[in-house]
Amino acid sequence: MQKFLRLEFIALSPDLGLLVLRLWLGVSMLWLHGWGKLLALLSGKLSFLDPLGIGETPSFLLTILAEVGCSVLLVLGLYTRLAAAVLAFTMGVAFFIVNSMKLAGNPNGELAWFYFGGYLVLLFAGAGKYSIDKK
Repeated sequence: MQKFLRLEFIALSPDLGLLVLRLWLGVSMLWLHGWGKLLALLSGKLSFLDPLGIGETPSFLLTILAEVGCSVLLVLGLYTRLAAAVLAFTMGVAFFIVNSMKLAGNPNGELAWFYFGGYLVLLFAGAGKYSIDKK
């Protein structure tokens, strides 16, 4: 019974866990957030928030770079820690500045907070052996 409760019938694999996390975060950020922004850019819509005071267009372009480019890098496991750092920064801005650290109510930064945490895990743990970055 203890083996069942401890899930010992499932082999431990931190590297597989990191692969799942990279794919989950990378694909969902690209598909659910970055892709729409990229299509908006390609259709000429440049209106975007300017949370850092660098201008709407630079903010938009840097966000697209993070949400599309860095997400692809995460999925591939290429420059994973750098990509995770850029994405963590982007989600940090979304949570701490844009959503004013609100985890409840409407609107809130709950999703940005979860992405932020996942990217921090990848920043500190790296890509794992199932990646181009593997050593």
